[in-house]
Amino acid sequence: MEFIIFLSKLDKEILELLIKANYIVEENKIECLLNKEIKGIHNFVENKIIICTENAKRKTNYRIKKHSPNKDNFKTELAIRKALRHEATHAIQKCNKNKTVEDIKNLEDKLHPSKRSSLKFSTSNFSGTYEKEVEAYILEDKPKKVKNMIKKYCL
Repeated sequence: MEFIIFLSKLDKEILELLIKANYIVEENKIECLLNKEIKGIHNFVENKIIICTENAKRKTNYRIKKHSPNKDNFKTELAIRKALRHEATHAIQKCNKNKTVEDIKNLEDKLHPSKRSSLKFSTSNFSGTYEKEVEAYILEDKPKKVKNMIKKYCL
């Protein structure tokens, strides 16, 4: 799986914990081709997370540069890391009887404007509830919290 090269040490730990919690993690499946806007998908029924690496690379203008420092593609790294954390949050929610884990009142106000548009996209195009999506968008910036929540709710 190519997306692993973009993960931090902490994100690799999140991936390992998801697998330990009996999640299947795949990459660039047909779902990614059907909607080129998405960077990740949580399949609730099959306990599966799909990372859409090719979509993330395209959306972040990923370039292979042989003589350039790796940090040229930091946007791609960030997009893939956030996609994994976002979908991991949905896994945590499933482990928590299909409910949000935190009290999300007033959290939408803390969302960056770009995430608000993503929130609208997610809730109108996918089956996620508004509250679960808000929580996932907030936690995608908190890898330590995601890691600890997987341990607490899924293992």
